[in-house]
Amino acid sequence: MAQAQGDPFGLPVEDLPQILPIFPLPGAMLLPHGRMPLNIFEPRYLNMVLNSLKEDRLIGMVQPLEMLPDPVPVATELFHIGCAGRIVAFAESEDGRILMTLQGVCRFKIINELDSPHDYRIVEPEYASFKDDLNFDNPAINRDSLQAILKDYLELKGIKIDWEGLAKADDRFLIATLGMMNPFDYREKQAILEARDIVDMVDVMTSLMEMELASGGDAPTKH
Repeated sequence: MAQAQGDPFGLPVEDLPQILPIFPLPGAMLLPHGRMPLNIFEPRYLNMVLNSLKEDRLIGMVQPLEMLPDPVPVATELFHIGCAGRIVAFAESEDGRILMTLQGVCRFKIINELDSPHDYRIVEPEYASFKDDLNFDNPAINRDSLQAILKDYLELKGIKIDWEGLAKADDRFLIATLGMMNPFDYREKQAILEARDIVDMVDVMTSLMEMELASGGDAPTKH
């Protein structure tokens, strides 16, 4: 089986699974090339993780349409675009939890939700629209311009980050990390996720930060 270019453990888009377990989590956005730590404690999602570890280690992260308290009800309506992540690290805790890290692989559209033989949800995903997510080449972005507005935005929000570490990160990991860590509204996060490609993701993030800076931190919540 072929490997995704630049990822020794990855798969090309045509080999990604045609049935994907999903983890609906409000306000949690996984982006391609980003890494997300997760604390799994619900029995249904413990089952999902254990089953995934037996197979391809891929799980789909999807946001509910509304910001609901955890645990998310089973029949909650979801956004139609999510991101498949591969379990790249995990540890079992003495109290029955699984601590794991997902690495974003490729976004997907939910074509159909399938009847699940498990206590968690499964979908038929379509990845082809987002095949560029598997590209490891650095895109044409202006890091200096992005860093300048990011510095002002994080200062407004009172957030400190490791600038030296960010400077060493490749562009795709940098954009994924910034998109996931910044305190955007869940609908704004979804807008970033649904951008056409990584360059458009930067444009969406930049616009969101500019609006917040222009309002002095009092930008209205969108409905």
